[in-house]
Parts: sequence; C-alpha cells; structure tokens
Amino acid sequence: MPDYMFLLESRLSPEQRAAMLRVQELASVLGFNVYLTGGTVRDLITGANLRDLDFTVEGNPSKMARELEKGGAKVLSEDEKFRNVELLFAGDVEGSISAARDEHYVRPGTRPELRWSTIMEDLRRRDFSLNAIAISLNPASRGLLLDPTNGLSDIEHGEVRALSIHSFTNQPVRLLRALRLAARMGFKLESRTQEWFNLAIERELQLTITPEDAGEEVRSLSREERPQLILKEWEESDLLERVHPILAKKHPGYDAINRLIKVRDDLYMAGFRPRLATPMLLAILSRLKDRELSHTLSKLGYRSAEIEAIEKFPEKALDIQKDLAGKKTKTPIEAYRYTEKIPMEYVAYLLAESSNSVALSKLKAFLHKWRPVRQALPIVATELEALGMPRGPKFDQIVQDVFAIQLNGRAKTPEERVKILRKLSGIKEPPKKKEKEKKPAKAEKHIETPAEKKAAAAEKHAVHERHKAGMKAAAAKHKSKK
Repeated sequence: MPDYMFLLESRLSPEQRAAMLRVQELASVLGFNVYLTGGTVRDLITGANLRDLDFTVEGNPSKMARELEKGGAKVLSEDEKFRNVELLFAGDVEGSISAARDEHYVRPGTRPELRWSTIMEDLRRRDFSLNAIAISLNPASRGLLLDPTNGLSDIEHGEVRALSIHSFTNQPVRLLRALRLAARMGFKLESRTQEWFNLAIERELQLTITPEDAGEEVRSLSREERPQLILKEWEESDLLERVHPILAKKHPGYDAINRLIKVRDDLYMAGFRPRLATPMLLAILSRLKDRELSHTLSKLGYRSAEIEAIEKFPEKALDIQKDLAGKKTKTPIEAYRYTEKIPMEYVAYLLAESSNSVALSKLKAFLHKWRPVRQALPIVATELEALGMPRGPKFDQIVQDVFAIQLNGRAKTPEERVKILRKLSGIKEPPKKKEKEKKPAKAEKHIETPAEKKAAAAEKHAVHERHKAGMKAAAAKHKSKK
C-alpha cells in the first residue's frame, strides 16, 4: 500500500505543511480525531496541484478555529449550521475545517436532517466516490487511507461516480458539479451516473438549482485551472442558464479567460502561485455590463462586501497602472520597489488586460529581469565581504546600491562589481609588490653542425700552418745575421 502520508508531505509546500501540523497538534490537544478529506486527497492521488487543505474533524471545528486565530490564521467564513469554517492560514494557505456529519432524507428531494457523525458515515453521505476518501492524521493511524466507497478504483478508471440513485434528486446542484469535476480531471461520468444524470435532466431537476448553490459552483469555478472547459460543458448541457440567464445569453468571456490563463502559466514559470479567483471571475463575466455584473453576483449569493470588492478591483488595477506609467516609478529601482509590493492578482490582471506599454514593460522587467538580479545579491554580499568589509548597516546599504546600479545595466561582470564595491566602500586596492631584478640568463651553448665543425678544423689548421711558417722565417733571419 502506498505511503500516503509521505506522498502528501513530499508535495506540500512548507507553508501547507506547517498548517497541517498545527491542525494535527490542535486536534490532539482538544481530543478530536482529524482527517484530510475530499478534494485534497483526490488531488493528491491524481497528481493535481494541492490548492487548499480540507480537514474533517469528529468534533466542533469552531473551537479549533478560535485557537488557530490566536496563531495568526484568518477566518474567511463560518457556517454554524453545517459547522464549516473557511480559513486562511499563515503563508496564504487556504483551507477549511468541517465537522463530520451525516444527512438523513425523509424522502428524496427534501431538506436533509443533519446529524454529527463519525468520519466513515461522513464519507458515505458525500456526492461522488472520488470525494469520499480521507487520510487519517491521528497518531495511532497516521497515513491510513479511508475509502469506504471504493473511490480510488474510480479515479484509476477515470470515472465520476455518484453514490446514490437519489444523488441528483437530493441535491440538483450536483448536475453542475459532476460536469465540473469530469471536465477538470478529463474523466467521464460512470455509466449508471450518466443514466441518472440524463434522467434528472429529463425531469428538469436543473430548474430547481437554487441561486445560492449555483453561486457556490461559480466560486469553485473561479478557482479552477481551466474554467473554460467546464463552462463549455455547462453550455452544451444547457446548464449555464441555471447559473444565470444573462450569462447564458451573452456567453462567458472565453478570450479574457484564455489571456489570464496564459499570464498565470507565465507567473508559475517565474515562481509565483497567485490566487486569481477575483480576476478569473471578472474574466468569466467580462461580457456583462456593470449593472448586469452587480445583479448577477447578488443573485448568486455573493455578499455586498464581496460584490463591492469585485467591482472596485479594476479601478484599483487602473490606479496601479497609472503609478507604473508615471513619475513615481521613473527609475528601475523605484519601479522595482513599487512592483514588489503589488498583490500578484493585480499584476496578473494588468498583464492580461492592460494596453499601457510603459506599465507592461515594467511588470515584465520585474518578473523576468529584475527579480533574477535580486536573487543573485548574495553573490554581491560575498564579494564585498571578501574585500574586508564587515557586515552591518553600511554593508547592507552598499549591497542595495549595487543592486540599483545593476538594474541600470551596469556591474554585470565580477571585475566591474568589485571595482564599484571598492569605490562605494572606500576600500582601496592593495599596493603592488616590486618585482626583484632578474640576472641575465646565460647564453645557451651552441651545438655545432658537422659542416661547422669541419670549417672550424680547417681554420685552425690554417692558423697553425701560418704560425709554423712564421717561426721558420724568424729562424732563417736570425741565422743570416750571424
């Protein structure tokens, strides 16, 4: 059996791992059994990105939420009826904690009676088998996979299987959800589930989908990686009308969605993992006029504060664009310091929608040129330290000054950087050592060739003969004088 705990931890970001460990510890202190469930486990098994952490506890999650808030977590929403808390952990980690529950229907299609239950009962009452899987986080069974409805097999076969013949009758919104899951994962509906789906459409159960339930699906849609595939499935099945008639009439903004997806992929390559729910929602509804947008969101159950934030999002993005194109960010270092503080969702929105070449060039320079230079600053610090400069405020300021110089295209080579570092720090080059005078080297001994040897011997013989003749002449002259 695979070690699911090791698989999970190996794919968690450090921030997600810290959030999971905190929930584990807190559940242990409170005496609750806690499990990772639903989409988190499904995405783990399929290899998809782990976007958020879904926890289920056999207890009251509100107690955990209060303690988590003390540690810096932020409660985004809380449903007291269903005992569900949406959280934002430290490091921008999204997650939820829900109480294990069972749902009892007096008859199909009626409102269920909620009963707080064990994890196994909670898994069996869920919508589809691929969402009815859990991993235990408890000390005695940590890493144990719970799969009472055989969802792992359905994942292996690439199928979305409903857990009951009354699945769509009890909750018609599952018609939207089934297509969303199938489109996202490239799965198909299991044969009996497809029959139940078709029967529900024939009975026009889609007309009973509540706006609030449709709104929850739209929220989930805005967090999908490929929402255009899901929207097309909804359109082909005539279900987009149930989301909102105006959206069905004017159609989703597929071009805007594709632009944002391309930008998101570029940001992934640059090392960012932005949350783009708001920009994606605006892209999906981009064909709607302002009044239509507000009306649609209100109808889908969005709160007034949420609607206001969504409507003001483009205005804030426009203010950022003006700053990037103005005097406030005239120099590269000013533009860098301004851009690094911009929430990444605004950066993504502007890259997808802006036509201002000045603002766009600065955003692209920040992502692809300036950030790599910033990441290489430890090298500059090492070079400065090697020159003999002690670390401290002045040290840090010099490193930042060199960074500003590098953004202007200078100090690219080590030699140029060291020269600039010496100038900024006042550390002069050490005096050059005088070189000792070298004695002239002895002439190399010449090796004579045979011809040269012969010529030298002849010359020596000639000299000898002349000397001999001279001696004879001198002797004869001496003799004649006598």
